[in-house]
Amino acid sequence: MGCCLSSDGRGGGSAPPLQGRRSKKGTKGWRTRRRRKVFSSNSTFESNPLEDRLHRIPGRMFLNGASSVASISTQQGNKGANQDAMVVWENFGSQKGTVFCGVFDGHGVDGHIVSRKVRDSLPLKLSAHWEVNFGGDELRQNSVSTAGSLTSEEALPICLEDEDWASTKFDKEKLPDFFATLKESFLKAFRTMDKELKSHPYIDCFCSGTTAVTILKQGQDLMIGNVGDSRAVLGTRDHDGNLVAVQLTTDLKPNLPREIERLKRYKSRVFALEDEPEVARVWLPNDDLPGLAMTRSFGDFCLKDFGLISVPEISYRRITEKDEFIILATDGVWDMLSNKEAVDIVASSPARSLAARSLVDHAVRAWRFNCPTSSADDCTAVCLFLD
Repeated sequence: MGCCLSSDGRGGGSAPPLQGRRSKKGTKGWRTRRRRKVFSSNSTFESNPLEDRLHRIPGRMFLNGASSVASISTQQGNKGANQDAMVVWENFGSQKGTVFCGVFDGHGVDGHIVSRKVRDSLPLKLSAHWEVNFGGDELRQNSVSTAGSLTSEEALPICLEDEDWASTKFDKEKLPDFFATLKESFLKAFRTMDKELKSHPYIDCFCSGTTAVTILKQGQDLMIGNVGDSRAVLGTRDHDGNLVAVQLTTDLKPNLPREIERLKRYKSRVFALEDEPEVARVWLPNDDLPGLAMTRSFGDFCLKDFGLISVPEISYRRITEKDEFIILATDGVWDMLSNKEAVDIVASSPARSLAARSLVDHAVRAWRFNCPTSSADDCTAVCLFLD
């Protein structure tokens, strides 16, 4: 993360690298007081058959561009490789009108590889669990039948029990019938994704990981799954017709009491460094490593026995005619722009196809202006339009 932090809650999501305190390498999720040797992954993983096949799928975007429903953009910072990844997948699961979107912010030496791996594999796992547990036709029928089950202001976050991935209690009267099944599909997909990373022969996830903020839109139904400190924000209209920003996810960082409680229960230490007093970090019980600035992530297995989890926080929202678009972005954007600023930038874009690019450009300029002496973070955004 950059050393320039605002006073309105925009900063605090990322961190300098593991190898050394003053290094400019792009390993922002980690902070340590001593040098440590880290083994790199096999470079041949950079291109693989799965990735090649996925990139040929119609309706799947992962590079800067736009479609009729979304625009996506990423800009590398000046810390090293761009560790962000993004995807928009239309007709997801071979279901017309279903869209999957995700933004992934890697950290650690292999963070760029981890984020790409999760970008490519997590949607496939979600689709597989979805098809096994809940047929697409049945989901569409339920989606239509539950119209109006939630008011436009209601989004229902489901904060999950951590270590055993147990199902949680929620108000069934306010949720559509298919929510529980789709929630389980999200849980299983995230769990199997993390297990796959742990046993992967070429990716070193012991000291590397990634965030993931994902949404699945089926008709007017929206499911959100989130780990880490990337963020989803809704641009919607209030009762007076004014454009407002509604944050759909929580930045899962070690400044949240419920997260701190879990970490301390598993003997992790949580504290900030003297030169970054506003950034709480997670440390091993008996060593000043790694200094992770989030409480949930894929990978980062050095902390998985000490309270770090990959259990997503899941929420549901019924989309209404007042809801205009959703922004998914990494903390390179949110460290520089408030939710309202981001929503206004997207809304004022001269064309939808340019919305994500405009948002990223504003964030990049803010880094240069506000933090001229620090290394700018990678900036990535997905804009999904809802009409």
